Formats: sequence, C-alpha cells, structure tokens
Amino acid sequence: MDKIKKLIAKKNKSKIVSLTAYSKNIASVLDNYCDIVLVGDSLGSVLYNYKSTRLVTLDMMIEHSKSVRMGVKKALMVVDMPHNTYRNPKEALKNAKKIISKTKCDAVKLEGGKKIYNSIQTLIKNKIPVMGHLGLLPQSDKTFKFKGKKKSEREKILKDAKLLERAGVFSIVLECIESSLAKYVTKQINIPTIGIGASNNCDGQIL
Repeated sequence: MDKIKKLIAKKNKSKIVSLTAYSKNIASVLDNYCDIVLVGDSLGSVLYNYKSTRLVTLDMMIEHSKSVRMGVKKALMVVDMPHNTYRNPKEALKNAKKIISKTKCDAVKLEGGKKIYNSIQTLIKNKIPVMGHLGLLPQSDKTFKFKGKKKSEREKILKDAKLLERAGVFSIVLECIESSLAKYVTKQINIPTIGIGASNNCDGQIL
C-alpha cells in the first residue's frame, strides 16, 4: 500500500513512468526506471499474434505475471484482468483473488466505468487495489477509434472518471482520448491519470 500512496503523491509534482512487461528478464530492467510495471493483456497481440486481447485467458495472465514478479522488486506491479473475468462482482472477486494469490502482484486493472462500478467497489472493499481504464477499451470496443471528439463521449469519460475515483481506484489509464479532454479529466480528479496515446497532459505515460 505504501507504493500506491507514493504513486498518488506524485500527482501534480512529477511525471509517472510506466511500461509493460511479460517476463522476468524485461521486468528486471524496467524495475530500475519505472514507477509502475504493468503485465498487460496486450501480450496476446505482442507475444501470441492474437487479433484481439479478448482471446487472452486468466491462466495466461497468471503465468506471465509470475515471471514478471520475479523481476520486479521496487516498482508497483499491476496485472490486467482479462476479458470475461469480471462480468459481475462475484466473478471479479474470485478471479482477482486468484491473480493476487498466485502472482503476488500489487494491484489489478479493469476496463470500464459505470458498467463495472459494482465489481470495482467489491474488490476495493475486499482490500484489492484497483487501477481503472477509460477511453478506448480494447476488451470491449469493436473498432479502435479515438475518443473524446464528441460531446457525449467527453461527458461520459469525465463522469466515469469521477465515478471510478469515488469507488476508490488509485489511478486511471486514459487510452486514446483527445488531449484537451485528457487535460480536463486529469485536473478534475485527485488521483493520477496514466496516458496511452492520450497526450502529455496526463500525470504519466504507459507504453
């Protein structure tokens, strides 16, 4: 939990550095430079040539995360919960507990806002730290399109960001959203925002 407090304290003070790792050898290098090491379900595309992250399984995430854990000593280690592992609070809690117990990671990341609010609340009530993810959602979006140009999208993303903060997430990934929206959301919430193609207006970047 100290790592999470330190991360939140960096907001408005210094940029947060985050990178993805899928194995011990890469993780051990990143650990020297990163605040966050994320085991992303992007491993489906990067390592397995899957067309979608939706094909990544819980067991795949756990095995890669166990390897990454061996290389991470200082950074905050976050693991993506894959598609169809948090469809309701009961399922989310069962699978998050499995990830935490088998990988010894520090936190899990879930994609979505209002739709998964109850699942996120359940995890946090059970002392499982959660990172949020808004904007482009690779697990559920059928087309990869930039978000935040339409007024309705902007309003939804801001509303969801405030909702996730209220639920207790310690940070939120903003993926592929318009730069002025990234700046506005970052100013409107008290927890760090981590951008993926969302401009340098976020509190940090993940690549």
